[in-house]
Amino acid sequence: MANRAKYEALDVFGLSGTFLNFGLALAVGLSLLAFGWTQYSKQVIIPAGALELDEEIEMEPPRTAEPPPPPPPPPPPVIEELPEEMIEEDPPPFEDMSVDEETVMEEVVQEEVAEEDPGPPPPPPPPPPPPAPKEEEIFKVVEQMPLFPGCEGQGSYAEQKQCADKKMLEFIYGNIKYPAIARENGVEGMAVVSFVVEKDGTVTDAKVVRNPGAKTGEEALRVVELMNTQGKKWSPGKQGGRNVRVQFNLPVKFKLE
Repeated sequence: MANRAKYEALDVFGLSGTFLNFGLALAVGLSLLAFGWTQYSKQVIIPAGALELDEEIEMEPPRTAEPPPPPPPPPPPVIEELPEEMIEEDPPPFEDMSVDEETVMEEVVQEEVAEEDPGPPPPPPPPPPPPAPKEEEIFKVVEQMPLFPGCEGQGSYAEQKQCADKKMLEFIYGNIKYPAIARENGVEGMAVVSFVVEKDGTVTDAKVVRNPGAKTGEEALRVVELMNTQGKKWSPGKQGGRNVRVQFNLPVKFKLE
């Protein structure tokens, strides 16, 4: 202590208390910041009117290739007419029509043909093949439309449908990825994907029926097909108390923020 007081200008411990207090304050502040840190869940942004179609979607029949036109008929052969002086008429051949007395009429003897044994009758023809199974009808509107999973037992059918629509939109817009080419070119619009909800709740025959372009329709189709990959089985539609196949048109809006 005597040495420290002796050389006050060289006292290296003069600011130790200040640094100590600053370090304690910094440690307390960082601790409070860590305890107050809040983790926010991912927010899914759903566009307004996401399930509203501005017009009815009409399914276009598949285009079939037209048969090629028949080839033109070959040209008729050209018949060159010869002048009359060059045509030579052949005299008719001479036929001897006289009857000779020595002509002998031969008697035709008909030989008796022995009857052959017909043998056993031929076997009966095979029965016709059974008719192909009739494809079950696909409905567009039924008494109870299909519902996206996750809202079973939510009260009435109307309450379940409202909940199922919200769950479906959260699934669609939570998995959709805006295509880079559409973002770079400022492409916006509504893609519509048509699919069939089968009687067991699976999704089949998914296809794009409206495509704004720039890979937006392909991205909407990818998310719809993701339902089967992730095991999202719908509650099937019902008509007359039985499960039926129902066609569903899903609009997906692409809008740049």
